Amino acid sequence: MRKLFARLFGRGAPAFGEARPADAAAIAAIHAASFQRGWGEDEIQQLLSDRNVVAHRAASGRSLIGFILSRRAANEAEILSVAIAPAWRGRALARPLLDLHLRRLAGLGVRSVFLEVDEHNAAACRLYRRAGFYEVGRRERYYQGGGTALVLRRDL
Repeated sequence: MRKLFARLFGRGAPAFGEARPADAAAIAAIHAASFQRGWGEDEIQQLLSDRNVVAHRAASGRSLIGFILSRRAANEAEILSVAIAPAWRGRALARPLLDLHLRRLAGLGVRSVFLEVDEHNAAACRLYRRAGFYEVGRRERYYQGGGTALVLRRDL
């Protein structure tokens, strides 16, 4: 039945794996569609080439449809960015991508993961809380326009 739906709708089940420098343009496009200030392809390329950056992607066929990037320092990591392409949102893809990423970070010896999220981004806040993140701080007027960022943490 799944194959029938995949043929009818032209989309197979997404595949998750490590992102590579060759993914920089696609990641930059998703980032630009997801955030007020999108990161350029060169910025993404630099991140993907950094040995302290861990990156994963979700793909459907040859199309990249989501990503997550973190930077490691000692036994901690900070999630820099997570996004799912607009056409793929609401399909429960962020959680398996996040779970894969957290497992990889744990395998690399990371003990704690931090991130910042807009307090008004209900979907992202729900995702992170369900994944075991909890608030450890706030950054008032962090975003352009004065929005507050929640600083979240998860121990691995």
